[in-house]
Amino acid sequence: MNFDLTDERQMLQDGLRRYLRDTVTPQLLANATESATGQSETLWNGLAEMGVIGALFTEEQGGFGGFGFDLALVFEELGRAGAFEPLLEMGVLAGGLLAELGRNDLVEDIIAGTRRVAFAHGEPAGRYEPGHVETTATPSADGWVIDGRKSLVMALPFATHVLVSARTGGSGRDTSGISLFLLPADDLNARDYPLNGGGRAAELVLDAVPVPRDALVGPEGQAFDALERANARAVTAVSAEALGLMETIRTLTTEYLRTRKQFGTPIGKFQALQHRMADLLIEIEQARSAVINLAGHLDADRATRERHVSATKNLIGRAGRLVVEESIQMHGGIGMTEEYALAHLAKRLTMIDHRFGDTDYHLERFIRLSAA
Repeated sequence: MNFDLTDERQMLQDGLRRYLRDTVTPQLLANATESATGQSETLWNGLAEMGVIGALFTEEQGGFGGFGFDLALVFEELGRAGAFEPLLEMGVLAGGLLAELGRNDLVEDIIAGTRRVAFAHGEPAGRYEPGHVETTATPSADGWVIDGRKSLVMALPFATHVLVSARTGGSGRDTSGISLFLLPADDLNARDYPLNGGGRAAELVLDAVPVPRDALVGPEGQAFDALERANARAVTAVSAEALGLMETIRTLTTEYLRTRKQFGTPIGKFQALQHRMADLLIEIEQARSAVINLAGHLDADRATRERHVSATKNLIGRAGRLVVEESIQMHGGIGMTEEYALAHLAKRLTMIDHRFGDTDYHLERFIRLSAA
């Protein structure tokens, strides 16, 4: 099979890589981390102006991409630069769900970067299960009343709106009865905090929040299938981001081994370290193959797609852990310092394993799906 990029994707990759290399500096990341929103307005607006957000949507939805390989390309470059812009939350998850459920009128603003929609779905007892929703939406005279709590709502301080999942039927982890509601982010009861790998998230408390009838997005109680498909696309994106992080960490480690000397010799000439680097390179290539494989199966039937989702996420988690541990070991003390780029990259790569299910969760899920 030919895995070369098309001319259009090659142009997007070249332009995005060049833009991120020139824009994503340690100072920009530090300023974003210290800001109230945890994000860089400059970088977000630049990505929107380049049309990068549009690459996450199909032509029918108002974009120019939207396929698995488009997601992988964009997020690998974001990972390579160590950027933590919320394209995953606002483009792939919230934006993707709005587009799939027929709200292309809102997608246009998302692609332009003017409407920033956070996705509030995870709950304290969710344990990575996309069907776990205990938040309820009760009909009222004017619309709905939402009660519940959402945890780890990524980029909520940066958002203008929030897409919230709530039950209008069923209970526990029933796949039926889950609905989606679009709410303005202003005046919501949220406690935000910084994230270990950059950016900010929030705990969202919805205490009898009244919402109008037209806040409902898509058919009532039928959002689970769209949620599962969006989750598969999100795993593709975050796995590609992990791949980009691994590539940059590999480059940093290789350069360090070439320049750091001991006993008058670059430590990269020591055979033991060469063997460790060889193992690391093999794992990164396996991770790349897994990302390509998943990107190519996003449109497959559910059983096939979900097996590839869990297989890829498990492999990415194991490879990422090895890359982080080996790179820090081979760097020594400097690998743990905040001033050195490796520290930031290693934290982001480590935390990716805990998004959308860690290695243990996806190993068990892959076994269940394969047995079924």
